[in-house]
Amino acid sequence: MQHITGISRQQIRFSSLEDTIGPDNQVRFIDAFVENMNLSKLEFAIKTLKTEGRPSFNSKVFLKMYLYGYLNGIRSGRNLEKECLRNIEMQWLLEDIRPNYHSITDFRKNNPVALKNTFKLFVSFLKEADLIGGETIAIDGTKSRAHNSKKANFNQKKIDKHLEYIESKTQEYLDALEENDAKENPAKIQNIQQKIERLKQNKIRYELLEEKLKESGEPQISTTDGDARALLVQGQVVEISFNMQAAVDAKHNLVVATHTINRNDRSALSAIAIEAKENLGIDTYTALVDKGYHNGREMEACKQAKITTIVAQPEQGKSNENGTTTDYLVAQFKYDKTTDTYTCPQGETLKTTGRWHKKTSLKDSYEFKKYRTPKCKECPVKHLCTSRAAGREIDRSQYADAVEENNKRYHENPQLYRKRQEINEHIFGTIKRQWGYNHTNLTGLEKVNGEHSLIMLVYNIKRSINILGVPELIAKLKKWNPPYKVKVLFLLKMEHLKLNLEHYFYQTKFVA
Repeated sequence: MQHITGISRQQIRFSSLEDTIGPDNQVRFIDAFVENMNLSKLEFAIKTLKTEGRPSFNSKVFLKMYLYGYLNGIRSGRNLEKECLRNIEMQWLLEDIRPNYHSITDFRKNNPVALKNTFKLFVSFLKEADLIGGETIAIDGTKSRAHNSKKANFNQKKIDKHLEYIESKTQEYLDALEENDAKENPAKIQNIQQKIERLKQNKIRYELLEEKLKESGEPQISTTDGDARALLVQGQVVEISFNMQAAVDAKHNLVVATHTINRNDRSALSAIAIEAKENLGIDTYTALVDKGYHNGREMEACKQAKITTIVAQPEQGKSNENGTTTDYLVAQFKYDKTTDTYTCPQGETLKTTGRWHKKTSLKDSYEFKKYRTPKCKECPVKHLCTSRAAGREIDRSQYADAVEENNKRYHENPQLYRKRQEINEHIFGTIKRQWGYNHTNLTGLEKVNGEHSLIMLVYNIKRSINILGVPELIAKLKKWNPPYKVKVLFLLKMEHLKLNLEHYFYQTKFVA
């Protein structure tokens, strides 16, 4: 049977790079988008022209390279360098420029803020192209493994455990030496002094770590990446990671805001919610959020920013540590705002003195008032309500109004809330499972923020191409006048009073 035969490798062909790239190829949009940008206004590091020496590369070359690379699952500087040699699409995009991997990796490392600005600039283009509704936005987060192993992460308990082991092992060696010296014919013990000396050096290292941990005021410390933290990923699984936040618009499931933090979701809602509002330049919207974000202070901050939250209410158990059964949980006590009192299921009124108390913990800090009634002592069902000898006591937080309003909306809008998973869960699945972007090789919160902004940017590019196609997207791009007055805001959000932590995010606001 005759097989299909190819052409001769010695055959001379006359063609250009332009002939090899179709009109609907994604590289044409990457080229049009980057050429339409002013990189200096986005705060990219621009190399100045020199009168002597070898000319530098235009920064647009590296931005095009990284957009193409991340769209095709290529993150490594060395692999991007290889693509410049063998990939026709890359050769067309860069006009056959071939930088080395050092220059490639330095660009991503040196421009984290500019990459975040580029993401926000593209969000403004998507809004201009009518691909974003700005009415309903789902907010969620996912963990991205850090470039730091569990062995290189320490808390006080772990340090104490190592120090205890060193002490016991040192004493074991000393006892062995003493026992050996007491014998009539002592045996020659090999390398014992070297082992003891090594234990002393390890002890010094852990003591220095302990001092550094106390000076930082944080509950844990990482030695490879100082910003990485041990975060709960799922169930009881803990990974040294970062927490990538994303706000996703419901119209076409496009990401409208993103930043990365190094703590869990509980204190993260208002920062990402307000960032989404600023990026879109809208007055209000409805945010759909899972129960991991249920925090009174955060919901109050959203309320003040005119953002309507529908945060899932955590489930209440059958009883609590005070012996309270389901019929006598706080939710069963009716609050009257006009009289500032609670009415218990037995019809008794709980009043407050009006004094505000303060509660500070590792996770939260807030003020609250206490409500009591003397009728508790003679109540026939007191044993079902509380185990306190003085009777039931209810604490009402300063954020209780915002929490109650949110919980009411959650119960009144079950169909709307169910859309949350449809809007944002598949985005993390695409990024982590399909593309393999479940970790970062960069160190430092600022650089990781830059890479995650790049990942969300290419996700938006990929999805918008799937919605409109390359030719139509380029046509809209040509009509677009980019807003370039970029203001980078460093947000000091969610400080833990006891630990005195300051978490910095970037919010970039584009003003036309």
